[in-house]
Amino acid sequence: MKRTSAMVPILDSLLWPTARGRARPPRTFARLRARAARAAGLATDTEIGDPALIDSFQYLLAWFAGVDRLRSVGWISAVKDVQARMENYFRIQRLHAQHPEIGDEVIERPIIVVGLPRTATTLTHNILAHSAGHRGPLLREYMHTDLARPEAEEQAISRRLARAFDTVHRLAPALISIHPLDPEKVDEEPHLMPHGAHHLARAQMREYEQWLTERDWTGDYDFFKQALQVLQHGRPRARWVLKSPTHLEHLDQLVRLFPVASIVWMHRDPATVLGSICSLVETSTRLHVRRPDLAEIGQMCLRQTSRLVERARDQRPRIQPERIIDVPYDWLTADPHAAVPELYRLLGTRWSQTDAAALESILARPARARAHEYGLGRYGLHPADIDNAFGDYGMFAQMRQPQLARH
Repeated sequence: MKRTSAMVPILDSLLWPTARGRARPPRTFARLRARAARAAGLATDTEIGDPALIDSFQYLLAWFAGVDRLRSVGWISAVKDVQARMENYFRIQRLHAQHPEIGDEVIERPIIVVGLPRTATTLTHNILAHSAGHRGPLLREYMHTDLARPEAEEQAISRRLARAFDTVHRLAPALISIHPLDPEKVDEEPHLMPHGAHHLARAQMREYEQWLTERDWTGDYDFFKQALQVLQHGRPRARWVLKSPTHLEHLDQLVRLFPVASIVWMHRDPATVLGSICSLVETSTRLHVRRPDLAEIGQMCLRQTSRLVERARDQRPRIQPERIIDVPYDWLTADPHAAVPELYRLLGTRWSQTDAAALESILARPARARAHEYGLGRYGLHPADIDNAFGDYGMFAQMRQPQLARH
């Protein structure tokens, strides 16, 4: 399988002169912050938002700068991503400051899909988000969060993002099969959240990974709610359908912000999905780093996925059982026409003939090739490693049907 284009090393050499800012991360960050503030409609010296969260972007940039064998393409990608995330953060803070009523928006009964990658979270998210009375944030809305604008302005943003995604797909063709990017389709929270394991898919950064385990996530999740309030304000009301694997380790934050949320936890045998997760990370890493260490990718993916499950299992006893619905992958995918209406019933939402037709349309779409899937051995992992890391978690995947959480 062709993970990256032959153009990547050529482009890497051509871009080397523009990547010299890697040697001076603080100076580069100062420029990025000023550009992000201007693009968000702020004066460059305006103090707004959480200073600690803003400073954390500088830490992230410094960790990227320290990555061994980081490509020029990888550095420029990290710089652009940090600037875009800061710009979006500043825009949301400005909107809340200019329109305090946005903060009064109530996010009612959201549905939040969680689970390890490759457990049908995307399928479940797409089905639920396209139901009448439901709404999932578009990728464009997460990357450029704003109040409703004229259609022409929103389409201009989509075209700009689409051009950037097209470049990524050309440089890493395998990503089209793994997770194609479309600004006008619903997508997940890592495109919005300032921090998380999504940055580790570009490069393995052990210090950043450790920092993620120790930090206070309150500010990040307050920002998540602020973004949803902006997207809801002045638009037709609908029940939000949200999704991210990394929400697993922050169930406490979700119920703090959304006490009556419904959390749909998708379960599948970790040994079945981990090779695919590693392959996804390898594809992304090869675009950003020369000669990535596949064993290091395997260990990072094992640490991250097992930690997600461990933290979620630690937190779920403190959450009302009716807030969590455990859904086994095999039950959902074996007979979706019977399973999905039952899931709707458990969620307390109406299943209609329109939903049935939409489900048929979603299921009829051509299945994407799973060419990116590789065995565990490619990444130095063995079935025993999975058993040791996840313990008895596999019992959830063996359930015959969904059920409300049992503590």
